Amino acid sequence: MRLRPILAAVAATGLASLALVGATAPAAGAAPTPAQPAGKHAVRVCTQAVTGASCQALRVDPATSGSGVSPAAATPSGLFPADLQSAYKLPSATAGAGRTVAIVDAFDDPAAESDLGVYRSQFGLPACTTANGCFRKVGQTGTTSLPRKNASWAEEISLDVDMVSATCPLCHILLVEANSNSFANLGAAVNTAARLGATAISNSYGGSDASDSTNGAFYNHPGVAVTASSGDGGFGVEYPASSSFVVAVGGTSLRKAAGTTRGWTESAWSGAGSGCSAFNTAIPSAASFNTGCARRAVADVSAVADPNTGVAVFDSVPFQGFSGWLVFGGTSASSPIIASVYGLAGNAATIDANDFPYQHAGSLFDVTTGSNGTCSPSQLCTARAGWDGPTGLGTPNGTGAF
Repeated sequence: MRLRPILAAVAATGLASLALVGATAPAAGAAPTPAQPAGKHAVRVCTQAVTGASCQALRVDPATSGSGVSPAAATPSGLFPADLQSAYKLPSATAGAGRTVAIVDAFDDPAAESDLGVYRSQFGLPACTTANGCFRKVGQTGTTSLPRKNASWAEEISLDVDMVSATCPLCHILLVEANSNSFANLGAAVNTAARLGATAISNSYGGSDASDSTNGAFYNHPGVAVTASSGDGGFGVEYPASSSFVVAVGGTSLRKAAGTTRGWTESAWSGAGSGCSAFNTAIPSAASFNTGCARRAVADVSAVADPNTGVAVFDSVPFQGFSGWLVFGGTSASSPIIASVYGLAGNAATIDANDFPYQHAGSLFDVTTGSNGTCSPSQLCTARAGWDGPTGLGTPNGTGAF
């Protein structure tokens, strides 16, 4: 079973029941459900479905979170660009100019550019518009023919483009909107992003673990860093994160820690996807890290994904009664962050993007606490020194591992 198509009617009737607390187990073969509550007040933006992929965004419900943030908040809450840049020691003010980070999502967000403008203005980031050549939105074939609007995926799109802005504000942003959430259409959009010159391509969606023999050609783009969310269901793997051609991005909880050298602390997020692919080949340099997998191990690297330590996002397309400044988490946040770090580094054209971090693991913050469930061997779901499933090799400490 794959993930059910995103239907507007479902959005109007039942998504509130998909809060991560108390989620029921899916049928055999479905994408995994959280081993622990991934966020007490977080709801899945995209519904689970029979076919295709689901986006990995989790929205904090401000009406019940106790955060004091209203559904149409006038000011942002959550982690700001300066927070992410500080936590990951990023050269965001000076690096990335002229490089393009692509976002691949399904359906159309008609307010993507204007919402991006609100976000960037709020945080003093340089304007990124169609007019100045920084922002471009195309359909899956690269033309101005766009798919139909979908409010749930519009939230995903807002999260993605805002995280590129936060991480690499000098990068150009290419938004490629697939006609639907099918892997054929999303894959076609990935091909378009590569053809149009993206340095890195972020994919914040997933379905059941699958073989690269089916869809791997969509993600096989040497010289381009292709990232994919590891999933928000705890221990268990999803595709395309389980592809041998992508950088699988796990998730952490990120909190300020006054008095420490770094100023921040991280632990494995309980919802981060992890584990062994049943189909695909291992990343070459991963062999020396005792992943516990005979084949592809997930994840490779990670960044903040816990909605309880989530990121500020602006989205004006009403969905489930919410719009304006909202807080999001999920590995939908961490994938575009990592793609944008590749944009800052500027090395994708000359490296094997998913193998390179294993060769430079010392340039990452190792995450050694937290878990996403119970498993054997334990490193597949419990953080430790070195590689572990939920956080991979760790989180960015500058751009040296990218």
